[in-house]
Amino acid sequence: MIGIFKTNINTQREKNQVIRALSGEFSATMCTLDLEDCDKVLRVDCPQMEEHQVISFVRHLGYQCAVLD
Repeated sequence: MIGIFKTNINTQREKNQVIRALSGEFSATMCTLDLEDCDKVLRVDCPQMEEHQVISFVRHLGYQCAVLD
Protein backbone atom coordinates (compact mmCIF):
# COMPACT_ATOMS: atom_id res chain seq x y z
CA MET A 1 0.00 0.00 0.00
CA ILE A 2 1.17 3.48 -0.83
CA GLY A 3 -0.96 5.94 1.09
CA ILE A 4 -1.12 9.71 0.81
CA PHE A 5 -2.61 11.52 3.78
CA LYS A 6 -3.44 15.06 4.90
CA THR A 7 -2.22 15.81 8.45
CA ASN A 8 -1.83 18.64 10.93
CA ILE A 9 1.81 17.85 11.75
CA ASN A 10 3.60 21.21 11.83
CA THR A 11 7.12 20.96 13.22
CA GLN A 12 10.27 19.06 12.36
CA ARG A 13 10.17 17.44 15.80
CA GLU A 14 6.61 16.19 15.25
CA LYS A 15 7.54 14.99 11.78
CA ASN A 16 10.51 12.99 13.07
CA GLN A 17 8.41 11.49 15.88
CA VAL A 18 5.66 10.32 13.52
CA ILE A 19 8.04 8.92 10.91
CA ARG A 20 10.04 7.02 13.54
CA ALA A 21 6.85 5.64 15.07
CA LEU A 22 5.40 4.53 11.72
CA SER A 23 8.68 2.99 10.57
CA GLY A 24 9.11 1.14 13.84
CA GLU A 25 5.54 -0.07 14.23
CA PHE A 26 4.83 -1.09 10.64
CA SER A 27 8.25 -1.46 8.99
CA ALA A 28 7.35 1.10 6.35
CA THR A 29 9.76 0.96 3.42
CA MET A 30 9.26 4.68 2.76
CA CYS A 31 7.71 7.36 4.91
CA THR A 32 7.90 11.08 4.14
CA LEU A 33 6.11 14.18 5.36
CA ASP A 34 6.11 17.48 3.47
CA LEU A 35 5.91 20.31 6.01
CA GLU A 36 6.02 22.90 3.20
CA ASP A 37 2.75 21.68 1.67
CA CYS A 38 -0.44 23.32 3.00
CA ASP A 39 -1.87 19.82 3.64
CA LYS A 40 1.26 18.60 5.49
CA VAL A 41 1.26 15.56 3.21
CA LEU A 42 2.32 12.23 4.69
CA ARG A 43 3.29 9.49 2.22
CA VAL A 44 3.66 5.94 3.48
CA ASP A 45 4.77 2.87 1.51
CA CYS A 46 4.13 -0.28 3.48
CA PRO A 47 2.91 -3.49 1.83
CA GLN A 48 1.51 -5.05 5.02
CA MET A 49 -0.57 -2.06 6.08
CA GLU A 50 -3.99 -0.63 5.18
CA GLU A 51 -4.87 3.07 4.95
CA HIS A 52 -7.21 2.87 7.94
CA GLN A 53 -4.34 1.50 10.07
CA VAL A 54 -2.15 4.50 9.23
CA ILE A 55 -4.98 6.91 10.02
CA SER A 56 -5.75 5.21 13.32
CA PHE A 57 -2.08 5.07 14.34
CA VAL A 58 -1.36 8.73 13.53
CA ARG A 59 -4.53 9.79 15.35
CA HIS A 60 -3.43 7.71 18.35
CA LEU A 61 -0.23 9.78 18.35
CA GLY A 62 -2.41 12.88 18.71
CA TYR A 63 -2.51 14.24 15.16
CA GLN A 64 -5.21 14.59 12.53
CA CYS A 65 -4.88 12.27 9.55
CA ALA A 66 -7.14 11.64 6.57
CA VAL A 67 -6.75 10.22 3.07
CA LEU A 68 -5.85 13.04 0.70
CA ASP A 69 -8.31 13.26 -2.19
